[in-house]
Amino acid sequence: MSDRPETTVGTVIVSGATFGIGHDIAVYLAEAGYRVVGFGLEAAPVSSVATASVTALNAEAEKRALPLSFIAGDVTSAVDVSAAIDHALSFGNGLYGVINNAAIGPLGTVLDTEPDMFSRILEVNLKGPYQMCRAAVPHMAKRGGGRIVNVGSGAGWGKPNMAAYSASKGGLVALSAAMALDHFADGIAVNTVIPGGGGIVSGMSLGRVSGDQERLRGNAVGTVAGRIMNGQDLAGSIRFLLSEEAAAISGTIIDIGCFAHQGSSTPLPKQA
Repeated sequence: MSDRPETTVGTVIVSGATFGIGHDIAVYLAEAGYRVVGFGLEAAPVSSVATASVTALNAEAEKRALPLSFIAGDVTSAVDVSAAIDHALSFGNGLYGVINNAAIGPLGTVLDTEPDMFSRILEVNLKGPYQMCRAAVPHMAKRGGGRIVNVGSGAGWGKPNMAAYSASKGGLVALSAAMALDHFADGIAVNTVIPGGGGIVSGMSLGRVSGDQERLRGNAVGTVAGRIMNGQDLAGSIRFLLSEEAAAISGTIIDIGCFAHQGSSTPLPKQA
């Protein structure tokens, strides 16, 4: 996949990497030559149907001779985050990138989202990236820079029946923008990628429809490529933001899909 090895730039850590799209991102980047640490839960998070085993994931990575290792942990735990960062640093080439992908997405309005669930969604989706960045930024600054990519959602601009999830993802967009300004002088680029277009197959999205892929795809708009967005589409955009070609890009949003950060914008259908 890569014309040159990327392992010399430093290690990249991907949260939520033991399941679905996060796992796709971790594998894609490792195949591209990055040294990758996949950080995530052993058990499926709330509202997800995903399954994983850190032991099995590490065995598969070793079998394929990928520069990829997985470590179990929860982004809401400062102890777990610190352990993941230490693991990434143990490879000796510094911490270059953080991909904040971990998230949960139970549906609900403010009326049918219990206070504890509202707090948990914000804790994972917003406090989790904060904790990852808080632990990583000093190491990146010390080495002269780095890249942070936050995985957002079109729900960050508000979507029905996603009150808490929308609040958490809107907060993440704002956090990304603030961090891009705060750490500009440290040489740390902070950007957001937004998977969109609907119909995306992941543990979270399938959990919302009881595992029914037909129902999930339904009336999904998809992408300009004429298909539903997949993990490689998202991972490819993240790889670009990690690359030297994106060295001058910070504080921006990249939609992978259909105008996700423009809220309800829907393209015209193909004319007969």
